[in-house]
Amino acid sequence: MMNIAIKQVAIYHPKNLISNEVYIKHFREKGKDIERFLEVMGREFRYVINDDEENGFTMGVEAAKRALQKANFSGKDIDLIVFSTQVPETTFPTNALLLHDAIQAGKHTIVLDSNANCAGMTVAVEQASRYMQANPHVKTALIVGSDYNTLISNPEDEITYANYGDAAAAVILEKTDEDCGFQDAIYFTDSVNREKIMYPAKGLSHTLRGNGDDKYIQWLPFDGNMAMPPTYKMLEVLLERNQLTARDIHAFCFSQFALVNILKIRKQFQIADSQVIYVGDRFGYTGTSSPFIALHEGIESGRIKRGDYVVFWTIGSGYQLVAMLFKY
Repeated sequence: MMNIAIKQVAIYHPKNLISNEVYIKHFREKGKDIERFLEVMGREFRYVINDDEENGFTMGVEAAKRALQKANFSGKDIDLIVFSTQVPETTFPTNALLLHDAIQAGKHTIVLDSNANCAGMTVAVEQASRYMQANPHVKTALIVGSDYNTLISNPEDEITYANYGDAAAAVILEKTDEDCGFQDAIYFTDSVNREKIMYPAKGLSHTLRGNGDDKYIQWLPFDGNMAMPPTYKMLEVLLERNQLTARDIHAFCFSQFALVNILKIRKQFQIADSQVIYVGDRFGYTGTSSPFIALHEGIESGRIKRGDYVVFWTIGSGYQLVAMLFKY
């Protein structure tokens, strides 16, 4: 069986960089002190769209073009396009179809949008890798993850407004006979929190019938710690069935949602600081793209090299966990 390798990774973010001080002042005027919250989440800065010409789709296009240029590919070299987003600019047509036009991909190219919330890009890379293994005619894939998170962030709610940033990542997958690429993945799904994070808060039909104002994402309180025990178990299983230990992993590219969760996983597996790629202090939480922005940082900084084992882990609202192993 051919292996599915990560050929190139690229990212894009808006130029507008905002520091914590802006949000601390914003919520102080509302009678809230969010400094401890920002410390727990691991925030310092985030990039935020402030240009009417930019959105989640345009960010994805820029990331895709950068990845193609780095790979020395044209759009016609791509057999499959998957656009992962939880804030699609359009639903008719798909963002992937619009991206197909933007990069001038070929008539043979398969296009689809994918949404697994914040787990989306990791899920899309895993599913595309397995599909490529099964389909002899698909040799390359372009996976784009892009969320315009601040568009739907509630100015009254620090968990979204002060936490999110806007950015996109693009990954090019390619079949290879070299000893590298996609190795394995594992999932855990528990729908217990299915009504805690919702957009539109009361559903699309309710909103479009004019029965309420659902402009912002609804984020109700829930115990995020419940995701940690299954996370520990799935990472243990992923490593054991591939005959690896945490020490064999050169880089862990985790969800950048909360620094506190990363620190818990580090402690559980006695992972060295040098093994974890953290970018949430600079980018904020970028949703679907966050583990791949970490991957990009690891590669560009030289911390991730060809042949290194990389573990991805992330979480989607509701909730779904996914962990994935690659040999870069």
